[in-house]
Amino acid sequence: MVWRSPRPLSAAAVVERSNRRLFVKRHHASVRTLESLAEEHAFLRHLRLRGAPVVEVLDAVTRGEWTYEVHSTGAGTDLYRDALSWSPFRTSAHARGWRGAGPPASGGRGLRRPAPSSTAAGGVVHGVRLARPANGAGTVCGRTPPTGKRAGGLPMQRALLPLHEDLAPHLSRLAPLWTHNDWHASNLLWNEDGSVATALDFGMSDRTTAVHDLATAIERNTVQWLQPGFPVREQDALALLDGYQSIRPLSPAESKALPALLPLVHAEFALSELGYFHGVTRSAENTRLAYEYYVGHAEWFAGEGGRRLLDLLRRRVPAC
Repeated sequence: MVWRSPRPLSAAAVVERSNRRLFVKRHHASVRTLESLAEEHAFLRHLRLRGAPVVEVLDAVTRGEWTYEVHSTGAGTDLYRDALSWSPFRTSAHARGWRGAGPPASGGRGLRRPAPSSTAAGGVVHGVRLARPANGAGTVCGRTPPTGKRAGGLPMQRALLPLHEDLAPHLSRLAPLWTHNDWHASNLLWNEDGSVATALDFGMSDRTTAVHDLATAIERNTVQWLQPGFPVREQDALALLDGYQSIRPLSPAESKALPALLPLVHAEFALSELGYFHGVTRSAENTRLAYEYYVGHAEWFAGEGGRRLLDLLRRRVPAC
């Protein structure tokens, strides 16, 4: 074993065998099965066959209660492999690094099957996955978590329903396609010039929209969620947006949808965390934290910092 991931939700390692290095991930069978991995791996193979810089899928096996997947290690340097999840870019050059890999949704139009990472509480509307406001967290994993009553009550409705209403008029104008859905610095390998060499970790890949992936990248990489007050690295947000548009300019419909979509792109991951912590690890405290993340991130966008970020993006991509 050459290296193992320090992240709490990721049992992953780089191993060396016969002078070849491989990337191995381990999942409990209650979290990922060979059947669910098959769709993710099909997407990776689809992209790789069309020249996208993604890792090669080598194997997937079960051993007792564990499911293992094996990939190539990919080209480039893993500059963020020991960083905490959602750590910001080291430089604005990395924020512009799309040019090495192309838009995150490139080549994904050919797959039409349901998403491998869907949760029981999610619903897809025109390719954008939204939480069901009435009973969202209350039905994750078929059981009612301790937060279930609150999830259907005022905090979630006050924070999330207005965001859904703002986004709804834009959805029919966004073309559905498969996306990476977790485009973050730690899921990328890098060239020396700061461009992306390889895209990793398609475990959250899903059928959303191109602008959904862009919004996810902005939300994950430029809001410093690990810092008090959640400061925003505005220059990184602009560099990321400009780097993306240098390859794939946003359409007028996408420009209008981006600021409406940004406050909601965390919802699917938050619901998957609720399901994991409540239905798999049975941790009441982590379930509570996941619910607070689900509601709290949406509430932040209604505050001064969130409104400032959304206004910054509106000025950068004015809708025609």
